[in-house]
Amino acid sequence: MSAQTELARGVDSMLGKKLRTEASRLPDENAFVLGTFTELQPRFPELRAGQATGDGFWLKSLRYNGHSYIVIAGANERGILYGTFALLSRIAQLETISDLDDKETPAAPIRWVDQWDNPNGSIERGYAGRSIFFENGRVRSDLTRVSEYARLLASVGINGCNVNNVNAAPDVLSEESLKDLARIADAFRPWGVRMALSVNIASPQTVDHLDTFDPLDPRVQKWWRDKTDAIYKLIPDLAGFTVKADSEGQLGPSSYGRTPADAANTLARALKPHGGVVLYRAFVYNHHLDWRYSKADRARAAYDIFHPLDGKFDDNVVLQIKHGPIDFQAREPVSPLLGALEHSNEAMEVQITQEYTGQQRHLCFLIPMWKEVLDFDMHAKDAGTPVRDLLAGKTFERSIGGMVGVANVGLDANWLAHPLAMANLYGFARLAWNPDLTSQTIAEEWTRLTFGNDPLVVKTIAAMQLASWHIYESYTGPLGAGTMTDIIGVHYGPGIESSERNGWGQWHRADHEGIGMDRTVATGTGYIGQYHEAVAAMYESLATCPDELLLFMHHVLYTYKLHSGKTVIQHIYDSHYEGAAAAANLILQWQTLHGRIDEERYSDVLQRLTYQAGHAIVWRDAICEWFLKTSGIPDEKRRAGHHPNRVEAESMQLDGYAPVDVTPWETASGGKAVDCDRAAGCSAAFTFPRAAGRYAIAMQYFDTDNGAAHFRLLVNGKQIDSWAADDDLPSAKMNGHTSTRHTTPGVALHTGDTIRIEGLPDQGDKAGLDYVEIDPK
Repeated sequence: MSAQTELARGVDSMLGKKLRTEASRLPDENAFVLGTFTELQPRFPELRAGQATGDGFWLKSLRYNGHSYIVIAGANERGILYGTFALLSRIAQLETISDLDDKETPAAPIRWVDQWDNPNGSIERGYAGRSIFFENGRVRSDLTRVSEYARLLASVGINGCNVNNVNAAPDVLSEESLKDLARIADAFRPWGVRMALSVNIASPQTVDHLDTFDPLDPRVQKWWRDKTDAIYKLIPDLAGFTVKADSEGQLGPSSYGRTPADAANTLARALKPHGGVVLYRAFVYNHHLDWRYSKADRARAAYDIFHPLDGKFDDNVVLQIKHGPIDFQAREPVSPLLGALEHSNEAMEVQITQEYTGQQRHLCFLIPMWKEVLDFDMHAKDAGTPVRDLLAGKTFERSIGGMVGVANVGLDANWLAHPLAMANLYGFARLAWNPDLTSQTIAEEWTRLTFGNDPLVVKTIAAMQLASWHIYESYTGPLGAGTMTDIIGVHYGPGIESSERNGWGQWHRADHEGIGMDRTVATGTGYIGQYHEAVAAMYESLATCPDELLLFMHHVLYTYKLHSGKTVIQHIYDSHYEGAAAAANLILQWQTLHGRIDEERYSDVLQRLTYQAGHAIVWRDAICEWFLKTSGIPDEKRRAGHHPNRVEAESMQLDGYAPVDVTPWETASGGKAVDCDRAAGCSAAFTFPRAAGRYAIAMQYFDTDNGAAHFRLLVNGKQIDSWAADDDLPSAKMNGHTSTRHTTPGVALHTGDTIRIEGLPDQGDKAGLDYVEIDPK
């Protein structure tokens, strides 16, 4: 029924043609024909079963008895729906459908999204508003948005959705909660999306107060069987369970000296009679590592724990392995565990929500990153074993596998906040269905389906998307060292030393002489030895280790020369300045589309790109100033530490404003700023010393999340601009998370003019001001 409805809706809206439904016979006129292979073969003998399998479909143009038919044949009911959406996609992209002969079978059966939603309506690592599923401890009464999400997922071939946080709430398996959750499954069902649940391995103890949750205790095993049976009475098509255990404070089988296989198999055997699966996350590590111990290495953890258990998991257990060995950084190597399991099912976990990659405030198209992972040859059977083949079961025989994407959509009208961020959800789904697709193809498809077929729009947006990951990487984390964000806080702005001298294991070991983790077999942690021989040899040698992963694999001096010929330190300076310039250029590219895109989306994206360009400068300066101070080696181009157009706020004539130290120091120019404790407001003024002309005046201020301060810019007492610090940035402190840039272009200035910035605080927002930059460009 959903397929018929979507076909009629799409043809009407795109082609202006009304379709009527004939439920039983083949029409004696041109028509669209929908059905499974089994249903259609008596009428169309060439549509033999097996031409597409799993959730696959066949789109076929046929002529019978003088009539033209567009046939949508599905291997199952979901296949019909996916085929319908695929046909509508082709129509939307102005492709011909008169000579269709398109067979598609998804690469793997696991094509799930994970939602890290909490019962109170918040979303862990969610950057697009509140949960579409929960509010105030209950499932929302109105699930219209949930049905829309299921429709969205079905349109791109996603067949499973885990609706609650992997850090599962204790009562998610209570009887009352399960009755609530069944309503979500009902909303999913018309779209072929099966609901899954995150469960806490300690649930027998926390829900029903058993004195143990030991997975090998017969009472615990019976509890899981009984609970699972009860769930399936309410939700007969439940896809299964996702488990996070023994990680980041979550209880797990290690409490009883048991293994992840013991825990996973207990759940798998309870699910087996119902056709459910367990996705057991391999994100298990000790977050209390001793940073002083040179052999300690978080990156080793997944392999060290799960590789010895290969072959000990039941056939309805899937190990859910993050694409890299750390935690969704802007650049990581492929997890060696993905190429090490010969007898266990595996699914690769990627993060659609941009936790470490700009949190949907920065444009960062992640498909090229995931493509590098999928195409990487693990040499699991000599050469020719890319990750995509491992996930699809082409290298080692597996019963199930695939990809899981942490989506975390919210109530925001754009689902993922930034209008261009939806390309990541679309791209994830397309790669989960067909990992052979190129990043360019995906970017162009998404742009056509989202903004139309204007050639300039398609070319420009696709180019912006395809460049954006490298742009983001270049002004944040250098050479595989990680994003250098505040890893013990909100994972957004710069916080270079936050990852050092603690137990979390995201160290980059930077000191006065050099930087990087020594993960070699010869002298380091031995992590590189977890790869198959050909890959390990590449990473072990400085001569062959790729520059982009150098600091993940090796500790080197700042003066070490890369394959590019630059020293490490000069690369850090150059890449950050080039990245910030490239972020600013995204604005210029977008502005070429004015008038070609509706004004609402055009303005929204322009505002976000403008913010990103300003925050890229925050990142640039924080990284470059920190490394300049730490290494003592100057930037050969005299940019780092030199800001001739900048006037520090603390050096201005202050009225009410007071200088304050900013922590960490590198997130404010000179380590200092000024803030205002006076309810009536404060001001900072200076005299313009340069030649007359037109200048852009950029104010670097702090937009904390505990109020909405207001600012005014005046020249010789005349107001020329005003703005509010009313963004929702993730900190109540003046730091790299909240440092924001407001630029007033084209201001006519004369030598001796008085420039004054007035700040009016609001609640906890003290109208903090860092500096003013006056640029003749």
